[in-house]
Amino acid sequence: MKMLGYESFEAFRKPINKAIATCTALEIQVAENFTQVQREVDGAWVADFKLTRFACYLISINGDVRKPEVAAAQAYFVTMAEAFRQYIQDTDGVERVQIRDEVSEREKSLTTIAHRAGVQSFQFFHNAGYRGMYNMDLAQLKQLKGVSHGRTVLDFMGRQELAANLFRITQTEAKIENEDLRGQRQLEKAAFDVGQTVRNTMIELSGKTPESLPTSEDIAEVRGKLKQARREFGRIDKPSRKKLPPPQSE
Repeated sequence: MKMLGYESFEAFRKPINKAIATCTALEIQVAENFTQVQREVDGAWVADFKLTRFACYLISINGDVRKPEVAAAQAYFVTMAEAFRQYIQDTDGVERVQIRDEVSEREKSLTTIAHRAGVQSFQFFHNAGYRGMYNMDLAQLKQLKGVSHGRTVLDFMGRQELAANLFRITQTEAKIENEDLRGQRQLEKAAFDVGQTVRNTMIELSGKTPESLPTSEDIAEVRGKLKQARREFGRIDKPSRKKLPPPQSE
């Protein structure tokens, strides 16, 4: 904790929780990388974690980059495993996995709320949100982005675009609940209006439309590379076994 410049465990809990969420998104056993332990600090026993090298890496990536200790930790991991280099130099891969997983969870929540509010055609409902945000329907967006049939366009969005869609989804959910909207038509309009607001905000702040943002590497490949890097770190963590010399003949 203090090695990364954090003075309290409460402040340190945020990067730990993000790192745990990344493990969950990658379907990696959390308990194998974050072992809960008790340790004595100033005469009092406090909760703590015993971490693998992979867990330490994830925590450093999710740490406060303004802290020189965090920057030093990230630089340290550059030298550890070749498989990690591109993600240490560019943390977008880890953050994309985190946001993409959260988008999936919020989409499920929005679908549940929309169902309770009377939506019958979820295809039209979800498409309304994309039309508002991208000024085109989902099929046109997939064609523009070059996403093949059977894949979701979300898997090829960069961090900024994913975050904008996460905001769109959560705010659509909030609007439905806050305004007690009911029925297919009202909910489609709500999804469209929120999407349009997000679009206008993005244009105002960055001068770019969401559809003009570049596509990113397939999130499935990002997950695979992170899993491979985790195996590489595991290999580094294993103690080397020295071979015994062969017995000498008498």
